[in-house]
Amino acid sequence: MPDDSSDIFPRNNTFLLGQEKAEQALLEAWKNNSMHNSWLLCGQEGIGKATLAYRFARFLLSADEKNKDKYTSLEVSENNPAYKLIAKNAHPNLKVIERDFIETDKKKVLKAIKEGEALSENELKGLKKSAVIRIDDVRTINDFLSKKSADNNWRIVIIDSIDDMNAASANAVLKILEEPPAKSILLLISHNPGRLLPTIKSRCAKLLLAPLAGNVIASLLRRYRPELSEKEISGLQEICSGSIGKALIYSDNKALQYYDNLCKLVYAKEKFKLSDLLSYCETAAKDEDIYVLVQELVFKFISENIANSEHIEELADVWENTVKMFDESARLNIDKKQVLMNIIYSLIKTV
Repeated sequence: MPDDSSDIFPRNNTFLLGQEKAEQALLEAWKNNSMHNSWLLCGQEGIGKATLAYRFARFLLSADEKNKDKYTSLEVSENNPAYKLIAKNAHPNLKVIERDFIETDKKKVLKAIKEGEALSENELKGLKKSAVIRIDDVRTINDFLSKKSADNNWRIVIIDSIDDMNAASANAVLKILEEPPAKSILLLISHNPGRLLPTIKSRCAKLLLAPLAGNVIASLLRRYRPELSEKEISGLQEICSGSIGKALIYSDNKALQYYDNLCKLVYAKEKFKLSDLLSYCETAAKDEDIYVLVQELVFKFISENIANSEHIEELADVWENTVKMFDESARLNIDKKQVLMNIIYSLIKTV
């Protein structure tokens, strides 16, 4: 794979690090003819669940079932026809269900296809998606699974993620899970399995993917962001909570700088400069993405300090109040800068 991560997405990524145990579990199930029709790939966001799902799909659609003993991993060459078709989202035996684009942006996609100039992956990333996976999208799974493949191969559905479904679409998936057709497999990706319908979880083989170890995060950052210094890699490794996806987002949005400045403000205690606090909050409030990022970093800061503080009860109260204030700022359109200033000031007084 090229090192330019702008070209790397789960659909075309052949490189998976840190989830060898989960990969072997899928491989052994296939080798032992103990494949479950439905698998729930769960764990925090950004640790390789979607990459593993596509990796397994490529393997199933290209492996020789008469020579199972020769396989030691799910690795499939980029020269393999299955890889090429899946990378182009064109394999007839794989269906991917995810949130669709909102109507205005969907028209842009259709217009580009009609004109023979499909949008690039990066252009697609810039488009807005709907809040949920709609029931109409789920209903297309039945039609897909009802047709046998021409070569008697697997029919595979990846749902990324099942957390994005509303009650109606989740119930539609449940009906499919109750009577899955022969030689079909559903790979359900979930970041928050605790929120899923118990009946969905009970019909799936659960595969829990662990957060990535620090050395794995560092190795992946060197691969995907070779311009980073070792100091930056170390800093990102500490604040990404074992998620390479999060580490990459943090890298691209200068999260280390925002986190370091937050620490300086709070640890300065009564010596903090009001001008520095105003500047920090004003910069964060100007951009919605940065504001969301800073919210996450604030919670990261509080959780880190709770674990090493003599003021656990006070910080727990700050956490609860921070959740409330951020929620109210979103619902009631309260001034973001003022909200952030109040939260950071409460940290300065408590930590």
